[in-house]
Formats: sequence, C-alpha cells, structure tokens
Amino acid sequence: MTEWQQGIDRRLPWLGSAVTITPLQNPRWLAWSDATAALLELQQTPQLLALCNGEQSLPWPPFAQVYSGHQFGGYTPQLGDGRGASLGMRNGWELFVKGSGPTPYSRQGDGRAVLRSALREFLASEALHHLGIATTRALGLIGSDTPVYREQPETGALTLRVTRSHLRFGHFEYFHYTGQHDRLAALVDEAISQLFPHLREHPQRQLLWFTEVVERSAQLAADWQAFGFCHGVLNSDNMSILGETFDYGPFAFLNQFSAGYICNHSDHHGRYAFDQQPGVVLWNLQRLGQALSSQLTAAQIRSALAQYEPALVARYLQRFADRLGLTNTNHDDLPLIAGLLQLLESQRLDYHISLRRLAECDPNAANSPLGAASQSWWQQYQQRLGAITDVPRWQQQRRAANPAIILRTHLAQQAISAAEADDLAPLQRLHQALTRPYDPQPEDHHYCQEAPPWSQTLTLSCSS
Repeated sequence: MTEWQQGIDRRLPWLGSAVTITPLQNPRWLAWSDATAALLELQQTPQLLALCNGEQSLPWPPFAQVYSGHQFGGYTPQLGDGRGASLGMRNGWELFVKGSGPTPYSRQGDGRAVLRSALREFLASEALHHLGIATTRALGLIGSDTPVYREQPETGALTLRVTRSHLRFGHFEYFHYTGQHDRLAALVDEAISQLFPHLREHPQRQLLWFTEVVERSAQLAADWQAFGFCHGVLNSDNMSILGETFDYGPFAFLNQFSAGYICNHSDHHGRYAFDQQPGVVLWNLQRLGQALSSQLTAAQIRSALAQYEPALVARYLQRFADRLGLTNTNHDDLPLIAGLLQLLESQRLDYHISLRRLAECDPNAANSPLGAASQSWWQQYQQRLGAITDVPRWQQQRRAANPAIILRTHLAQQAISAAEADDLAPLQRLHQALTRPYDPQPEDHHYCQEAPPWSQTLTLSCSS
C-alpha cells in the first residue's frame, strides 16, 4: 500500500505556510481520471473526498507556497498559492487542491474556484496529456453547493491537480528580489536533487539545470504552436521549471487559424497572443536567468538562454514532420510550413480539421484536399514528399500525429452549462473523447466538427 509523504515543505518549511482548508458545502465527485489515479494509487472514495475538502487530515497540515512573478510585463513582489494548497506526495506525485479557501497569499480574495474554471482546468489537463503535450495532470473535479460570487453568483468547486513539483519561475524570483540568496541556493539544490537527479553529481549542475529548464520550456512552446494551443496568461509565475503547461486560466485552442489570436479578454494589448507565445516564454526565461544571477555568471546565463531558439525550432520541425509526413526535415522546410499557415489564415480554414484532412487524403492525388486556393502549396508539398508508395500506412501514421478531437471552447462551455444544471453526462462524454484524440469513435462525431458561429460570442478572461 502506497503511503502519503510530506512534500517540499518538510525540507524547505520557509517556502510558504501551513494552512487550513475551508470545506465546501455538500461536496461531491463530478469527474475522475483513472489514468491519473493510477499514478498515485488512489481510488474515488468518500475518504479521499473528505481529505480534499478539509474534513479529514493527514498527520501534517496542507501547505501553501509563496512566490512572486512578472505579470503582464510588470513585477509583482509577492504572490503565492492564494486559493489552494498541497496535501502531500504519493509515489513521487504531489496532490494539490485548487479552490480550497483563503491562504496568507490570497490578497483579499476568497480563495475559491468556481465550477466553470475548475471544470475547464480538469478537461484541459486531460486533453493536453492525451495529445502528448507536457502538462500538470488532474485527478478529479469536486463540486459543491457553496455560493461563490464573481460577476454573478456561482458555485465553488475543487480541481485536484497532480504534478511532480509546483516550483515555478516565480519562486526563484521571490527569493532573489527579497535578497534571500542562501534560501535561493537551497531552492536550486532542492530542484536539482529532487527533479533533475541525473545532474546531482555534476560539477556544473546549476548551469546544466538551467539549460535543461530552457530547453524544456522551448519544447513546450513549440508544442503549443504546433497544436494551436493558446495559454492566455503567460506570466512568469505561471511557468513551471519542469516545462509543463501550468495554471490553466483563459486558455483556448485555435478554431480558424489566426496567428495573432488573443484568447484572453483581459489581455488588452495582445501580450499573450498566439504568435507571441514563443517570445514571451523566452522573456520569462530571461527573468528566471536574472533571478539566478547570484548562482550563475552572466556568461553562463547567456549560454543557457542561447539554447532556446535551437530547441524551439528543432521541436517545431519535429512536430510538423510528424504531422505532414516529412522525412529528414530541416530549416528549409520552415517556408513550406509557413506557407500552409498563411493559406489557412487567408482562407479562414479550421486549423485542426485542415491538418486532419491532409492526414486522411491520398498524398498522390492531383487536387488538394484543402480547395483550389491551396493548389500551388499542394504541389510544393507533393514535391517535398515525393511519391508515397504505401498510402494506407502513410495515412495511419499521419492520423496518429493529427488529432481529430480538440477541447474547443464551445465544447467546454456545453459541459459547463450542463454541469451547472446537475447534468454530468456531457462532461463525462467529452472527458472520455479527449482521452482518444487521435482515434475518434463513431459516437465522437460531434467533437470533430468546426466550431459553430455562436461560439464566437464566448469570451474568456483571467477569471476563467
């Protein structure tokens, strides 16, 4: 039987504060991930529900961490886990309860999460994982009767987030800017020892660690761009040192391709627009490098950051090589990929459906499956591919790299509206479909369609 263990607070108690969970009224399970549960060896039981809701406890209290960060370009000196806390570790995985009430870092907030935002994070965590994009995981979703007031009365909910570590760029910024360099050094040692153990004994472990954080972050940004994912609020405190998609808020997947798409209604200047994401991730890494200036030389920081662009481009080319069936891909393929994206944008074509259509077509056919306007690009693409002799095998490989099912905003909203009316069936069906994005079943037809016109009226903000 796997036992619970204390998390990072046992080794670094100064990293935050012990807190108390404020229980929700009439808590109940709304969703559950069997795959994530297997990581922690947990079952969906009343006892676990009571533990997550603060009605039972482990031998130690929940723990909320302190950090700071750059938000929309400006530095905020103190942030922290303002509406959640870590319960502990199982099998090396940390269970975090998001929406559990106020902490010392709530900044006058109520510390709650509403059903719509908790449900979106649960679904997004599952969706990105099954797409093959690095992400925190979600164990389950807990609903309640507790009223929570945002723009209008809503109900409180809990997302049970699971990851190896919740260390963010903002943790290192906090201890740097408060002048606590001894604790910063200890935090770096902790990160390397627990999360990057292959570097423990290396004489330049701090440099190699930062370089790996840079490379992982670059690969994540490339995956977002290749799969049309918009994070929406890429503050430095929302960046994980593990290179995972972290802290879901106003995220969205592209429908029609638009390079400058802004998914966050609160992002008035487009800082976190889709095409700005790779640059913003690098900017955040530069802020992390600055925070590490007491641990690394300026030359070492520059050396690590220089690995960002090569790692980004290599991963992006790898993803599109898989999606388009390109062999021996190199930088010369970037204009072909850019030409496809320009075509999709000019013709207002759906990003995911177009790529899936290419995956299912006959690559030797004379006419482009994307319409007459794409014929010139199609011929360039065919020339790059060469003759495909085993078309069924080629199509099978392409389908395995081009998802048919994407967590579109309107699908999440339909599940939210139904759940708010106590109908969990749409949530359960959508969740199940998101676990097989590359292999849709006949009952998944609804999830493989273009977004309806009414979905254009949906807006997302930082409260999402």
